[in-house]
Amino acid sequence: MEIISFRTPGLGDQTYLLTHEGRGVLVDPQRDIDRFLATAAERDVQLRFVLETHLHNDYVSGGEQAALRTGAELVLPAAAAAAYPHTPAFHLEDIKGGRGLNLRPIHTPGHTPEHTSYLVLIDGEPVAVFSGGSLLVASAGRPDLLGAPRAHTLAKLQYGSLHRLAGLPRDVQLLPTHGEGSFCTSSGAGRYTSTIGAEVDTNPLLAVGDAEDFARRLMAAPMPIPAFYQHMGPANTLGVPPMPAMTVAELALDDVPAGAHVVDIRPRAALAAGHLAGAIGIELGIDFGSWAGWLLPYQEPIVLAAQRGQDVTEAVTQLAQIGIDTVRGVVYELGGAASANFELLDLPAFTDRVRADRAQVLDVRMPSEQAAVSLDGTVRRFLPDLVTEGIPAELDRGRPVLVACGSGRRAAIAATLLLREGYQPVALTGAGVPDVVATLAA
Repeated sequence: MEIISFRTPGLGDQTYLLTHEGRGVLVDPQRDIDRFLATAAERDVQLRFVLETHLHNDYVSGGEQAALRTGAELVLPAAAAAAYPHTPAFHLEDIKGGRGLNLRPIHTPGHTPEHTSYLVLIDGEPVAVFSGGSLLVASAGRPDLLGAPRAHTLAKLQYGSLHRLAGLPRDVQLLPTHGEGSFCTSSGAGRYTSTIGAEVDTNPLLAVGDAEDFARRLMAAPMPIPAFYQHMGPANTLGVPPMPAMTVAELALDDVPAGAHVVDIRPRAALAAGHLAGAIGIELGIDFGSWAGWLLPYQEPIVLAAQRGQDVTEAVTQLAQIGIDTVRGVVYELGGAASANFELLDLPAFTDRVRADRAQVLDVRMPSEQAAVSLDGTVRRFLPDLVTEGIPAELDRGRPVLVACGSGRRAAIAATLLLREGYQPVALTGAGVPDVVATLAA
């Protein structure tokens, strides 16, 4: 048996391909299925099953399309009640794969009501469990993605699910879908994979004594929920078409469709030097799609602004992974139209400005980050809240706004949002608020 994992770092998720004697099992595939099917083909593996642990809230699934492409049997939790053909998985009713391979569904509600883990048995011996968003490495799947009214009930269910999985043999491999970087975890998840024994020994949530205490701890400091999550569950319930072609046409500025949102994916130094007025700047990186899905109206037309040589296909793929298929083209030549600009400062220069009289500082980190380390007198507003709640009223348009986050990435995005509203942003790059606090204290 071999288990291959495919990381999607920007979403904090993993897809798995299990191979056994020429047969394959694909678990929780994302929408860009070619990478999984190519790996199966390289190993001369016939895909036998495609498994989904739950109706995902953080990405569009490729499960239905992978099954259609390969003839594999698509298996979903019975309670998911998806609208497309599939085999329902019932608690403890083994799914026989042949050649000594069996899959045992284990109902593990909590992250979602229908959530199901799959125990892998080879010749009757348990060897691995695909735990999806239930038991994670040093953490557990969060219970509040379906809304606050259901969160407490789901959290108590998650307590029972974690202990159900913890009762498996200690040497069983733990293979969760959600991990480090995912907003589906209740706290910062650690390594990507583990074993049942390691989690029993070290996972702090398994040491909590009862379901009520567990629920309180799990919900004590919930992370923000990305705006695009609200569209993922319905899409995965009803089914999603195949990914469109990842190539986009080059456009001249005059050909940009009216009403399209211009997203500038160039490096932040180029963005600061000059970009199109009204554009939002989201430097291309592993989490580009997540930020775009969080900050832009869902499924409205998008035009990318890029440097030649940038991986525009990667940007379009990340958007498609969360169901956004509305990229209308890419603009490379901005010319004199790139008239919007802002200052970009390193840590020493930024700190000198903070020390200046009447300096106003905007911290755009997550609330949990702001609570851990803060700078006195700073105005706080998490980056996405600049869109949903607007610019804080206490900021003065007549004076520069010094913007900081944890590394400079979010600060650069925020600078473009501030520019659109007539402010004078100055963004810290290559460092964050903790670095500013330490420098000021030195």
